[in-house]
Amino acid sequence: MTEQGVRWTAEQVLALAPDDASRKAGAKLGRAGPWSLTGDSASGLVWGLCKGSGSTPYRTVVDLKGPAYTCSCLSRKFPCKHALGLLLLRAEEGVGESGEVPDWAAEWSAGREAGRAAKAARPAVAPGRPADEEAAKRRAERRAARIGAGVTELEQRLEDVLRSGLAGQQQAGYGPWEETAARMVDAQAPGLAARVRELGTIPSCGPGWPARMLEEGALLHLLNRGWLGLAGLPEPLAATVRSRVGLPGTAAEGEVVRDRWLVLAQYDSVSPDGRLTTRRTWLHGLGSGRPALVLDFGPPGRPPALALPVGLAVEAEARFRPGTAGLRADLGERSAAAAPGRAPAGVGTGAALEAYGAALREDPWLDAWPVVLGPVIPIPGELGWQLADAEGASALPVTPAGGGGSRSGLWQLAALSGGGPVTVFGECGHRGFTPLTAWHPGCPEPVALG
Repeated sequence: MTEQGVRWTAEQVLALAPDDASRKAGAKLGRAGPWSLTGDSASGLVWGLCKGSGSTPYRTVVDLKGPAYTCSCLSRKFPCKHALGLLLLRAEEGVGESGEVPDWAAEWSAGREAGRAAKAARPAVAPGRPADEEAAKRRAERRAARIGAGVTELEQRLEDVLRSGLAGQQQAGYGPWEETAARMVDAQAPGLAARVRELGTIPSCGPGWPARMLEEGALLHLLNRGWLGLAGLPEPLAATVRSRVGLPGTAAEGEVVRDRWLVLAQYDSVSPDGRLTTRRTWLHGLGSGRPALVLDFGPPGRPPALALPVGLAVEAEARFRPGTAGLRADLGERSAAAAPGRAPAGVGTGAALEAYGAALREDPWLDAWPVVLGPVIPIPGELGWQLADAEGASALPVTPAGGGGSRSGLWQLAALSGGGPVTVFGECGHRGFTPLTAWHPGCPEPVALG
């Protein structure tokens, strides 16, 4: 199948939208009315002119091999409503087949090709001079010393909280924890700062918060002790500790896996202070069977740039970072347009728990492990929803809060199931299973939940 023949569904296009406003605006432009000179080439390029409020129409181009987008509008959202509208028009009505790409679209595409070629020509690791290496070593030693001082201070803070008791944390408020987090930032330990901020939000999270705060405090203490005893740890665990503290290894240090990567789920979360948006994209290697988590970040007012349609497969190299339980990866340049991929085979609930337990041995601070369950049946109960094996042998509790799940997503899942078995992808953690995407046996297209 040529790239021109790969047709995305409207649901897959709308999943790319950075927010609800873009989704609604893009849907309004997903019809032929405002568009002219549209085209779709065999190389995976889609283009069109969209009539706006001004006299000059907006020039919009999408490269399906990325996917990548450009538009002459001034929107800071990515993709903009015009790119979404063009892809929706292509999904529902078609944009026409043309091998002749207009100059303005060809120029942008050529610039992307030149950039890819230049990147491929650069050496993977620039040769360094001895003086540079020595300076880098001194900088690393100074940073390690600052982190060590920050860890010691954080340990004292945790001891003070336990000594005075957790009961007073609601009255104390978030301020002291934010101050401690700022101290961790000063110590150049952003990973510790993030965990401290999360710890400070727990007293306002409703019933059962003392137990959750004790659990998270114990994990933070374990991480502190891991840093202080870093020299005595085996290298894989030491790499995990460094990553969790805030010193992640570079992708150049990790394993490279080339595969067709199926996009299982993609969702955004916002930091407690609202300053950073994190986009999590879960991938599954169709050849290797390996899971991968790609993180992308957006500053205030701008969404993350990476946007991949759920249910499509992209061919690319994934460079896995060390010390992340084999999950965290950076996705290289895609070599072909995204095409529909088959749903992965599911496992039972018992196997899912075993996989999560095995991952915890490599990374005790792991919140969740990606799992495809199936066939399973969603069942509501007095204590909440569960996903039960089709044979009824065992079940996992469902946790709609956090991650990408939502209460509406549970009803979506129930409606898709209709009381019958479905395949569900999600995150399996110590509180249960958070469903993110589901497949019905009679329909190959995935449904994003939430």
